[in-house]
Amino acid sequence: MIKYIIIVVVVLLALLMAGLVVRRKHNAEIGRLDKEKLQIQHYPIFEELAKVKALNMNGQTEELFENWRNRWLDVVDKQIPKIDELLFDAEEFVDRFKFNKATHTERDIEQELAKCEQVRVQIITELDELIGSEEKNRIEIEQLKEYYRSARKTILAHQHSFGPALEALEKKLEQFIPKFEEFDELTKDGNYLQAREIVLQLNSEAQEIFRLLNDVPTLLTEIQTKIPTAIHELRNGQREMEEQKYYLRHLELTEYLNGLENELEMLKAAIAELNLPAVSPRIETINDEIDHFYNLLEKEVMARKYVERNCSGMYSVINDVMRLTKDINDEVAYVQHSYRLQDREAEIPKVGLKHLEVLQRRYELLSTRVHEEKSAYSSLQEELKEITDEIEQIAEEQEKFSNKLKNLRIDENKARAELETLKRLLQDTERLLGRANIPGIPEEMDARLEEAAEQIFVVVQSLQEVPLNIIQVNQHLLNAKQSIEETHEKAQEMIENVLIIERLIQFGNRYRATNRQVHENLLEAEDAFKKFRYIKALEDAAKAVEIIDPNAIKRIEELVQEQLLTK
Repeated sequence: MIKYIIIVVVVLLALLMAGLVVRRKHNAEIGRLDKEKLQIQHYPIFEELAKVKALNMNGQTEELFENWRNRWLDVVDKQIPKIDELLFDAEEFVDRFKFNKATHTERDIEQELAKCEQVRVQIITELDELIGSEEKNRIEIEQLKEYYRSARKTILAHQHSFGPALEALEKKLEQFIPKFEEFDELTKDGNYLQAREIVLQLNSEAQEIFRLLNDVPTLLTEIQTKIPTAIHELRNGQREMEEQKYYLRHLELTEYLNGLENELEMLKAAIAELNLPAVSPRIETINDEIDHFYNLLEKEVMARKYVERNCSGMYSVINDVMRLTKDINDEVAYVQHSYRLQDREAEIPKVGLKHLEVLQRRYELLSTRVHEEKSAYSSLQEELKEITDEIEQIAEEQEKFSNKLKNLRIDENKARAELETLKRLLQDTERLLGRANIPGIPEEMDARLEEAAEQIFVVVQSLQEVPLNIIQVNQHLLNAKQSIEETHEKAQEMIENVLIIERLIQFGNRYRATNRQVHENLLEAEDAFKKFRYIKALEDAAKAVEIIDPNAIKRIEELVQEQLLTK
């Protein structure tokens, strides 16, 4: 029984301790909330609002002041007492260990405090905006008035610089005066925020006026001075060039300049209306167009110099190339008796002559146009350059073909010399096989020698053909070279293998009596050797020696190679 009593007492004590801990936490939270409430309650909001009294307490300022005061009185007189009641309720719930209700009440207090803080922040923000607007207005309006006076002086002092835009600029400046008066009236009535809107609007208009005062004189200088001067220079240049027999109608310069003069009047009217966005980009385009016409006139001058320098000499150039091409055509007829040419190659001089005849007619027409002086020199230059380029291309092609014809005899001699070299190499291969101490020549090697001899015969036959087809000769020569060189390499390889086989059998003979496997392998090698099957004999002899000493094979190969090099 006592045991159960002790357990109950322990449980009750534990619950009591837990309750005390939770209550302490709630009391701490309630203390924090009460502290926040006191900070809001005692915030010197009315001292902040007193700053407004330094302004004109009329109109909007008076309305804002009353609104802020009433909103804060509502916080102090209604919301703060409500929070006090909630704090009292929370303390009572905690004392009675009603922690859930205490938690809900604390949340309600938190929400109410947030509402009060929000009202405080809004009042201070709006107050700072009002006071800041008054300060900014006072500074910026003085700057705007100073700018207005400066702009006015600029317009009066430089009226000629603004030309037809003067009246519109003066009207824009005159619009500042009623805005200044409206600003002063709003400020006097305490409507500082509305006055701020006037200041911002004036700032925007002042920037526009500043841009106009800078851009209008520049654009007018372009329209009234620079572009007219360029027009005058272009007209004079055109007249002087036409007096010197230049053909310039294709440029349509007169029509352009007449239209440009009319357009300048329209652009001047646009400036009078201060429509600069429509004028400025067009002025840039006009300047580019004028530069383009200057370049075109200069191009005509340079083209005339080119034509005068090159046109007269072109006649002899065409004749020289035509004479060269005819000579090559005659040479083709002669060469074809001895050498065979492809149809396409044989036609090269004839095609060149036909092309030259066309170019000659084009040149004659060009020469006529030059003397008539009714064509633009730029187009004449372009035509002359095309004729020149085509003639140079034909001359280059004919010269290349002529060199090819000359090289036919050289190629034939080279082919005959190489044929003799291949014949000697084939003879050397046959002598090499004849001098070698080998049982006989395998059928495969005989077939290679026969094939090489046939290739030589084919080359000889192709060299005896009339007319000679040098391309075919070179192809047969290449086939013969590959066959003979390969046959020579195979013969050397076979002789080397025979020497290695003999050395391997000699080395293995010392072990035949003591090693049966060596003996049998050597018997097979000797049998294959007698039948001219040298590759099979080499494999069997190597197997035999490898049983005895695997390194011996490499030593024997090195000895054989040294022996062949000393021969």
